Amino acid sequence: MSRIGNRIITVPEGVDVKVENDNLVTVKGPKGELTNKFNKDIIIKQDGNTIVLERKNESVKALHGTTNALLSNMIKGVSTGFEKGLEMVGVGYRFNLKGKNLEISAGFSHPVVVEIPEDINVEQISNTEIKLSGIDKQKVNAMASKIRDWRRPEPYKGKGIRYKGEHVRHKEGKKAS
Repeated sequence: MSRIGNRIITVPEGVDVKVENDNLVTVKGPKGELTNKFNKDIIIKQDGNTIVLERKNESVKALHGTTNALLSNMIKGVSTGFEKGLEMVGVGYRFNLKGKNLEISAGFSHPVVVEIPEDINVEQISNTEIKLSGIDKQKVNAMASKIRDWRRPEPYKGKGIRYKGEHVRHKEGKKAS
């Protein structure tokens, strides 16, 4: 029995959820609108401000919890949104926001320019910190991961781009004999 799939999703005030026949779900809220098509073997029942998911057969047991989590993230996204913080550690490492482009100076011979999609907002907190926000959790986290991949934190000095609050385990360097 799926515990996450059996969770009852509560729809907050100001959010409108519309379920169509072919499991096309549209969620509208104060921050925007998201649409997703789910598997036809998952039954989405809406009763007032609660949503319950059921599965038709055992073959979609793995999708039961995934569908519940995705639908819950859609509702949370249009009501409050998602944020992901990135910070840079290293001498001369910095972020520079220029319009819809993010310029990363991370120890390369040239600055790296990353284009930011329309539905993601980037706020520069300082030279070494940025905050990504948006209504789609998957897109925000994918963009943060793409930026982090330019210079992952290395284990000896800890230099690189890391998520806000991420702990990087340090290794001991080579010992002199």
